[in-house]
Amino acid sequence: MTTLKIVHRTGYSYVGGATASFNEARMTPRSSHEQQVVHSRLDVSPVPWLSTYTDYWGTTVTAFELFERHESLQVVATSTVDVRREPIGPGGHSWADLDDPALRDRLCESLRITPLVAVPTDLDTLLRQLRARSDTPYDYACAVVRLVHDEVDYVFGATGVHSRAAQAWVQRSGVCQDMAHLVIGALRLVGVPARYVSGYLMPQRDAELGRGYAGESHAWVQFWDGDWVGVDPTNDQLPGELHVEVAAGRDYRDVPPIRGIFTGSGTSDMFVWVEMTRIA
Repeated sequence: MTTLKIVHRTGYSYVGGATASFNEARMTPRSSHEQQVVHSRLDVSPVPWLSTYTDYWGTTVTAFELFERHESLQVVATSTVDVRREPIGPGGHSWADLDDPALRDRLCESLRITPLVAVPTDLDTLLRQLRARSDTPYDYACAVVRLVHDEVDYVFGATGVHSRAAQAWVQRSGVCQDMAHLVIGALRLVGVPARYVSGYLMPQRDAELGRGYAGESHAWVQFWDGDWVGVDPTNDQLPGELHVEVAAGRDYRDVPPIRGIFTGSGTSDMFVWVEMTRIA
């Protein structure tokens, strides 16, 4: 088991100031059989009215509102998480199992090809050939992850949060969000339920105890093989004890760490800072 402390600071500076703002934060890790949240706290400055709820996808959401003039908004999420995530092998599901109407109905939202995950025509053709050569959905998923990892270079800043998977494939570069979207689109294309996962990844595999490392939000994928199986296409690996899960959904639009609107005469600039520390 690995114990990680995450400090995630984000927010906005408002050019000209904001007279009011309304936001949602998805920055609280979730507890599951693979990870247990020991401590979690979310601080907002200026101090707003706020409430917390669990959304449709099982993610903890903190909603908050400010009705006073403010020049900036800062959100700091501090969490300590015990992670015991063992690799999950093939679940044994066949292609015929995925054709079960009851399963497709239950997981229909993880089969919908949204604009963010739709793949371009040339990749569509390649994927259908790959499907024909794959004995099981698990084999296909592993092959897709390798394909995306080998063909798309990780280039920080190559795309933005609103970029689509097709763009990353055409330019053969992107960030973890793009690679996750590409894999999800490839899986759903042939009927494999898949969902987008957001969270954190400790950047240093052999991290010193008690030393903080600059990190960032990370994205990976879970697909259905009798249970949700995680795959990290950016690193071509299964998520392990250095991955901390925060949220899951159809694509990035269901899981942004912070999202909101404001009233005022100017524009806003966003800032993000993440630090991860291994404490056990």
